[in-house]
Amino acid sequence: MRVLSGIQPSGALHIGNYFGAIKQYIELQHEHEGFYFIANYHALTSLHDAEALRAATLEVAVSFLALGLDPNVATIFVQSDVPEVTELTWLLACVTPVGLLERCHAYKDKVAQGIAAEHGLLTYPVLMAADILIYDSHLVPVGQDQKQHVEVTRDLAERFNSRYDREVFVIPEPLILKDVAVIPGLDGRKMSKSYGNTIDIFDEPSVLKKKIMSLKTDSAPVEAPKDPDTSSLFQLFRLFASEPELSEMRARFEEGGVGYGDLKKRTVALATDYFAEARAKRQELLAHPEQVREILAAGAARARSLARVTLDRARDACGIW
Repeated sequence: MRVLSGIQPSGALHIGNYFGAIKQYIELQHEHEGFYFIANYHALTSLHDAEALRAATLEVAVSFLALGLDPNVATIFVQSDVPEVTELTWLLACVTPVGLLERCHAYKDKVAQGIAAEHGLLTYPVLMAADILIYDSHLVPVGQDQKQHVEVTRDLAERFNSRYDREVFVIPEPLILKDVAVIPGLDGRKMSKSYGNTIDIFDEPSVLKKKIMSLKTDSAPVEAPKDPDTSSLFQLFRLFASEPELSEMRARFEEGGVGYGDLKKRTVALATDYFAEARAKRQELLAHPEQVREILAAGAARARSLARVTLDRARDACGIW
């Protein structure tokens, strides 16, 4: 089965991105045919600095490769290197009810936050649908908060197929990623750039230590029993700990006798070691950006070969020469 997902190049990737998505992409690439892209068209709804966008696009590509996405196994590319997707976006837009887009939770939430209700923000789900449908994707790994956009994709594919009385598009299924909503930030809320509470994947060890040691905890004394399931610090620790160490620490946490300071220090050590190899690989890749661009170009060529076939089907169905 073909799996497709993408990440916006909106800044440095954090450990919520890794454990909530990228780690599972890496696992899925060995189970399915994986297509993973850097969604730079989508980023235009929030990032308006051209140089920053170029740099962030390269950074996400380097991060993908450093963390373990294998270009010999998966197809890795930049969204804008497949121009067919924007043409398909228009064809899909012509079967898209405005009311459907206005009901999307992500759109309503962003407008409520004061973000301008621009066309790109409103029609974001149509571009996302084109991304998914153009590669005949079967599974779309998403967090629970993105599930509605996959449902919109399914709706648009079915509308298009019905209008033109042809099976032009494969109807994809969402693959809900585990643990997306429970990766805590430094303030206890869900880790998010918008909250300014992130721990970046490639933070230098000294920065990593400073961030984790500053993580907010309650005032419970060392000897007091603590609930690991409500502790943001413990939830962070469990991301990096082995099963035996996790079981032991859980027991000690519940019995009492573990101080937050000691657990923070252990989390720092584990997190530093966890990403050490990827950190070194990232430096190698940054020293040879031309190699990264060659990988992206090869991925785009592979993606375009599939996209052209799907777009031609859609064009033929519509009567476009």
